[in-house]
Amino acid sequence: MADAEQQTGEQAGFDGARARVRMRVPSVAERVAEELRYQLAEGFLLPGAKLTEATIAEDLGVSRNTVREAFAELASERLLVRLPNRGVFVATLEAGDIHDVYTVRRAIEVSSIRAGGSPERIAAVRAAVDEGKRAAAAGDSEGLGSANQHFHGAIVALAESNRLNTIMKQVLAEMRLYFHKATMNAHFYSDWLKENERICSALEAGELDRAGDLLLAYLNRSEQQQAAIHGE
Repeated sequence: MADAEQQTGEQAGFDGARARVRMRVPSVAERVAEELRYQLAEGFLLPGAKLTEATIAEDLGVSRNTVREAFAELASERLLVRLPNRGVFVATLEAGDIHDVYTVRRAIEVSSIRAGGSPERIAAVRAAVDEGKRAAAAGDSEGLGSANQHFHGAIVALAESNRLNTIMKQVLAEMRLYFHKATMNAHFYSDWLKENERICSALEAGELDRAGDLLLAYLNRSEQQQAAIHGE
């Protein structure tokens, strides 16, 4: 009887610990890092821009210590750099990082699209394509860039994996830093919009292998383009 009660108590303790893990709430610093990561991915923060703790703390209504923690997290992701006696700056990525980033993209984007997704997730991919078309019609190059980011984020979201989504958020932020240099060509994003349409159409038709093949070829060409632009 005593053994049964002990096992029951141990199980209750285990269940309680598991519940606490499930209910973990991100810290304020993590939420600040998420906001800055979003601003990087959307193109609001440019490579080389200086960031100040005081300004961001005031804008987001948090303490400077919290911002400092967020800076440290993003620096570990190589999205920010801290220069002694100068401050914190948005990273300017090296050409040597390009292949590594695209290796990650091929692994998670292609596998996600080959597995398909729910009608709602596929609709989100289509919504990103339509967003890009509206931006292109309006001559909004920054909006077109954001729509392209949303397209690739929606592809990974097909897998319905929080871990993959987290990885992709960092990747998208890194990619936007690369793309700032590429967008000196006014047609940079509009050229890729046509490819997005083809990939989305294959996905909607249930042609998952074809969608994966199109996306893989797309990413290979994009890597070659970025390597050329950044002199790799």
